[in-house]
Amino acid sequence: MKTIIAACSQNLSGSRASIQTALRTLLAAPWPSQRDIRSWLQLLSVLQWVLSFLLLGTVSLLLLIYLVFTSFWPISALYLAWIIFDWDTPEKGGRRLPCLRRWPVWRHFRDYFPVKLVKTHDLSPSHNYIIGSHPHGILCVGAFCNFITGSTGFGEMFPGIRPFLTTLAGNFRLPVFREYLMSGGLCPVTRRAIGYLLSKNGTGNAVAIVIGGAAESLSCRPGVTTLILKNRKGFVRMALQHGAYLVPSFSFGENDLFRQVVFEEGSWMRSIQQRFQKMMGFAPCVFYGRGLTSVRSRGFLPYARPITTVVGEPVMVPKIEDPSCETVDMYHEMYIRSLLKLFNENKTKYGLSETDELHIL
Repeated sequence: MKTIIAACSQNLSGSRASIQTALRTLLAAPWPSQRDIRSWLQLLSVLQWVLSFLLLGTVSLLLLIYLVFTSFWPISALYLAWIIFDWDTPEKGGRRLPCLRRWPVWRHFRDYFPVKLVKTHDLSPSHNYIIGSHPHGILCVGAFCNFITGSTGFGEMFPGIRPFLTTLAGNFRLPVFREYLMSGGLCPVTRRAIGYLLSKNGTGNAVAIVIGGAAESLSCRPGVTTLILKNRKGFVRMALQHGAYLVPSFSFGENDLFRQVVFEEGSWMRSIQQRFQKMMGFAPCVFYGRGLTSVRSRGFLPYARPITTVVGEPVMVPKIEDPSCETVDMYHEMYIRSLLKLFNENKTKYGLSETDELHIL
């Protein structure tokens, strides 16, 4: 018995010594600094955003289809009934949640790049506005961060102005994803949705439209400043019909976030991209960014490059219910001149050289 007790005491002493050694080793190990913690929070905030936009709608749809064949089928049935009942809400201003705009995650998202908003002129709450957002880039990071989240101070810079951002109407047909989009202030890029915000939602509305759309994303690459704008006149006609002022904006650095394999015009791959774009409304870009674990690895996360969105001077537009083509062309030219002025006055401040020019196709 004494031998057993002695052996147990020796084992306990050995265990205590092992635990003390492990604790000393743990305490001696370097702990993550505040800078490291901030970097990881920023990376995770960008990761959740990318996954939400690329996968949330598709995964939610597949999950609801799967539940139909299980004992949880009432969940799918109830959500389908809700979508039918709520079908027109995206076209009528959506369902904004101010708390989502103030979500602390967006501050980390902003600081990852970082994203900055620059104001050049006041916007009066007594008018409505169409903000032309340029360039499209791959995922419209600058437009999303500035017009959907409150992290860059849009509300403080433009008091009384409610910003909205338009996106493909098909996104609002995807379950769960549609709720996510509407809660942030996104709406379909359709005449009905934009017309509602400009005519039936009071004044002080600023509807941001990424004018170049999917076609512009196909030519997006670092160092290139080419916009698809010359024949995009629908937004000008909408502005005239509702008397909404036109406001140019340019996100310097947007095209530097990803590397894209750009196929030459006339190639069979480019033809496939363009046909897909016409059928589905968006273009299948072949792009890559950084990986999750290292800046040197390749993945689907954007590179940390500064984005500065400059909001320019409003172009005053009269209300004309049925504007002629000549009138539309005139205000379209005025908008392009205002955008070129904005670009040329700010390009050297935000990473471009004096010789860089804005090409409009």
